[in-house]
Amino acid sequence: MKLDDLPNWTLISGKPNKISREFKFRNFSEALTFVNKVGEIAEALNHHPEIVLSWGYVKVTYWTHDLGDLSEKDFLAAESVDSIKRI
Repeated sequence: MKLDDLPNWTLISGKPNKISREFKFRNFSEALTFVNKVGEIAEALNHHPEIVLSWGYVKVTYWTHDLGDLSEKDFLAAESVDSIKRI
């Protein structure tokens, strides 16, 4: 899997490289529910993103801390986040 397979995710070039996606919601409650689902995925995969939560907005960013770069785990986790059914 690669970034081309995740059209809504953006590459953030740097040290480390990261992938990120922003999600919009109608309110804080919907955004918080989504964050909790992302957390469940993170625990199941043992791969934890950086999450920014605000009113009606969530930003999820992945990179592999151990490598200081991207790995297949990042893309698989992002794909799992994309599969979350949203309200």
